[in-house]
Amino acid sequence: MLLVAQLMVILDISAVNVALPDMAGDLGIGGGDVGWVITSYSLIFGSWLLLGGRAADLLGRRRLFLAGLAVFTVASFASALSSSASMLFAARAGQGLGAALLSPAALSIITTAFQGKERAKALGAWGAVGGAGAAIGVLLGGVLTEVADWRAIFYINLPIGVALAVAALKVAPADAAPPKWRGLDLRGAALATLSLAAVLYATSQAGSAGWASAQTLGLGLAGAAGLAGFAVVERRTNQPLLRVQRLTDRAVGGGFVLMLIASAVLFGMFLLSSLYLQNVLGTGPLETGLAFLPVAIAAGVGAHVGSQSVSRLGVRAPMAGGFAAVALGMLLLAAVDRNSSYLINLLPGMVLGGLGLGVVLVGVAFSVLTGVRDEESGMLSGLNTTGHEVGGSFGVAVLVSIATAATGTGSNPIPASGIADAFLAAGGLAGLGSLIALVVLPSARTFLPQLRLAPAPMGIH
Repeated sequence: MLLVAQLMVILDISAVNVALPDMAGDLGIGGGDVGWVITSYSLIFGSWLLLGGRAADLLGRRRLFLAGLAVFTVASFASALSSSASMLFAARAGQGLGAALLSPAALSIITTAFQGKERAKALGAWGAVGGAGAAIGVLLGGVLTEVADWRAIFYINLPIGVALAVAALKVAPADAAPPKWRGLDLRGAALATLSLAAVLYATSQAGSAGWASAQTLGLGLAGAAGLAGFAVVERRTNQPLLRVQRLTDRAVGGGFVLMLIASAVLFGMFLLSSLYLQNVLGTGPLETGLAFLPVAIAAGVGAHVGSQSVSRLGVRAPMAGGFAAVALGMLLLAAVDRNSSYLINLLPGMVLGGLGLGVVLVGVAFSVLTGVRDEESGMLSGLNTTGHEVGGSFGVAVLVSIATAATGTGSNPIPASGIADAFLAAGGLAGLGSLIALVVLPSARTFLPQLRLAPAPMGIH
């Protein structure tokens, strides 16, 4: 039930990519504004996750899950009914808010409800959803857009949302304690939300405004300064939104940084591959969606391999190996040109990248959440998912900017040469992730005893 809810959240990020041309044509969205269909969702989702995670700890995990599910489902209905670009952008922002409440609450329930090997299996399944869900979303978006209409991408959330609410009331453990509103750090939440929103907006618009523009630099620096101020405020707060000290733990802090990198490559790979298939090879929505099916399978296999490997080897070696596989996959994709084919030139790199990302996303979940105390599960779940959204938004902005700059004209659609350059940059980023995993993450000798004790309470290091 919880995995289906997370899958629904991820599907609404990736499925939209395939349907963008139809949405733009139907609602008259200009080329400069079409990115807002994705940005309006990820901007709110990423910037509200820390508040959502902490609220799950204080207000009740099941309560917040149901509240987020309700907001997400209603906003999905509004998205499907949109008659203008502005209405669609506002509805997508509502979906982002619902997802920011739903996702960390779901992961927090998993973290606290399972023990020992069962928890390891649950986190492995969560990682599989994160890796394979994006590919499934592209496939589903292609199918629905081809056989029905782009609005079906949002309509399908309505029966799923109702079914999940019924299942949650029956299956998810009830919240024993009453909501603790007084402990909610609203000051820190406002500062974190505004700061993350500034950074995400700056990076998402940098491709059109320019990376050296006053808008990008001004908002980016303001957001960075706000996050630094957030860290200072949280250290002086009795019940902080985020215990900043947790980031000094090599598993937590290192895992968060690696989530940023993995998500940047994941989001970038899917967008760049979709652009190549549709703009260069001329495939339709359904054909494009089917092209990602092997990636979904590879990511699921990678998640299984990652779960087993982490249980035996710790997080350092599997994460380093996973990122190395991703880097190799991106380098294979960097060889594409306008005469390349899907089977020979695109598929091998996509499958290898999906396999490595499946390993990495499971490893990140283990790294950040192993040893977490029950009262911190929502907080660190929110941190984990924040890394996913912030990293993904940043990756898309940077890689699309590289792909566009390669032509020197900002032409649309982006040509094969620009896409190849962006894949090469993604490969370099994945290689950096492999190096960071080797240097920063704890050794197996340090990590495995914590993993075997999970979910026993652990001290803050």
